[in-house]
Amino acid sequence: MLDIFVDADGCPVKQEVYGVAMRYGLKVTVVANSRMRTPQEGRIELVVVEGQFDAADDWIVEHVREDDIVVSGDIPLAARCLDKGALVLGPAGRVFTKDSIGEALATRELLSHLRELGTVTGGPAPFDKRARSRFLQRLDQMIQAVRTGK
Repeated sequence: MLDIFVDADGCPVKQEVYGVAMRYGLKVTVVANSRMRTPQEGRIELVVVEGQFDAADDWIVEHVREDDIVVSGDIPLAARCLDKGALVLGPAGRVFTKDSIGEALATRELLSHLRELGTVTGGPAPFDKRARSRFLQRLDQMIQAVRTGK
């Protein structure tokens, strides 16, 4: 059975995930470092993890299974979930794959280094309606692909 895991701290598309999951009758596990509001729906579970910096990431990796979907923009978490056979979708609709994760990790490291040097000072682009729409479309495609075995 396909489940959806949401790396919830700072995730701008939680409401969209809830809507899509309800439409398909899927379970959603929202993993966060602190309590947050979630719909009072039996298929939506909030897991609050405490401890070290990556506690939520570690919890997701420990519980995710092959063909589950993880919603996260965290590239190292995406790599760990892909290793377990999960599908990973960023909040702006970026699909992480085994073929693309190496480049994503390298780009992340390069940008981190440039920020340390003071060369790059900006952050990610603002989240907009197009990103939200792209996310919804790709989440739907992922669910369909898992359900049809493609």
